[in-house]
Amino acid sequence: MNKIFPSADAALKGVVADGQTLAVGGFGLCGIPEALIDALKDSGVQNLTVISNNAGVDGFGLGKLLETRQIKKMIASYVGENKEFERQYLAGELALEFTPQGTLAEKLRAGGAGIPAFFTKTGVGTQVAEGKELREFDGETYVMEHSLVPDVALVKADVADKAGNLRFRLTARNFNPAAAMAGKVCIVEVEKIVEVGELAPDDIHLPGIYVHRLVLNATPEKRIEKRTLSASVDAAAAKVEAQTAIAQAAAGSEAPVKAVNKKEGA
Repeated sequence: MNKIFPSADAALKGVVADGQTLAVGGFGLCGIPEALIDALKDSGVQNLTVISNNAGVDGFGLGKLLETRQIKKMIASYVGENKEFERQYLAGELALEFTPQGTLAEKLRAGGAGIPAFFTKTGVGTQVAEGKELREFDGETYVMEHSLVPDVALVKADVADKAGNLRFRLTARNFNPAAAMAGKVCIVEVEKIVEVGELAPDDIHLPGIYVHRLVLNATPEKRIEKRTLSASVDAAAAKVEAQTAIAQAAAGSEAPVKAVNKKEGA
């Protein structure tokens, strides 16, 4: 079976559709499937639910799909670097399911392993646990979380062989393998494709049985999410205030927000 497709557009053809749930790998802007995200934008599919550690930044990564309003809901653990995400959410234009980062990773891993749900202490006693089953184990309270099994997983790897066996590079190994395992269909963007047997068994991080389609992108942009040489206290305080506003909106709180900096004794 030939898993290699000539372009990202071709790799998505016949797979993505309106109303699907997609898992997109990456951590910040590290290890994101840039070409596949661009192709998803060009496909014009709408009303997507996207599972990802974050939502990219304005004008790059998943931020491109927010600008075109192709995403109706995000399941994410961090959204602090995307002003358009913040604007849409606070305006009620975008649904958001905040999920603790470790729980999000486990929801994908469990989905890929065929485990429908699991119990965790993370979120007990907070809004994360509202409406969910609680159960005691050895005198401790746990909350039940359902696993995630997206229709499609878009993944970035460093090297693949022609059978789809993958090797990830450094931080890109965080969410990409879990997303790949969880997706009913897994499409992978790689920087290099080698012959079967060229990857040593110990160098394979994910077996090809999980991978359905491959596309080569040998020269990704790999943009830095936020290059910081120095930061003023005022800029840091403004960022904290914006992030707090999102958290309070998610909690339904109308309490005033005040950013406290180190000069005030924080």
